[in-house]
Amino acid sequence: MSKPVKKLIRDELTRRFAGVTQLAIVGFQGVDAGTTNQVRARLREKDIRMTVVKNSLARQAFRELGIEPVGGLLNGASAVAYGADSVVTVVRELLEIHRETPNLTVKAAFMEGHVFGTDEIETLSSYPTRDEAVAQGLGCVLSPGANLAGCLIGPGGQLAGILKAIEETRGGSEDAEAA
Repeated sequence: MSKPVKKLIRDELTRRFAGVTQLAIVGFQGVDAGTTNQVRARLREKDIRMTVVKNSLARQAFRELGIEPVGGLLNGASAVAYGADSVVTVVRELLEIHRETPNLTVKAAFMEGHVFGTDEIETLSSYPTRDEAVAQGLGCVLSPGANLAGCLIGPGGQLAGILKAIEETRGGSEDAEAA
């Protein structure tokens, strides 16, 4: 490739990955073109993009973007998967695809400055996504209030039940006396 062509590709990669702080490196050696297209379509449904990269040009683009540690993750035939709400979602979907297509592997992931190697990918997939973490936090905040409300309402409900039972028994005896 000539230098001008390499520069165009590097500039395109820099533009494409601008603002990306979370991504996964995918190995796809041994995956045929038809399967790759099916994988891309499946990922696209979940708002995940997968870009096949030339490692040396991608390293230069990542260096320009300030996420240089990602460049060290690139070896062999590689693609970069990014998008969705977090890299956790990306990794979960890629691991699901890996079960069906064993040749497609998740080599590594990068999230907020931390590099997750091959041995840490399963751990990363068990992390909560942003929405899940917010829901868990909200549950923790609301739980004491729900418990307090239950404690306040519980005895009142029991008292109301007792009064209703007394009323029904007295009402039943008054009906018997009237007859």
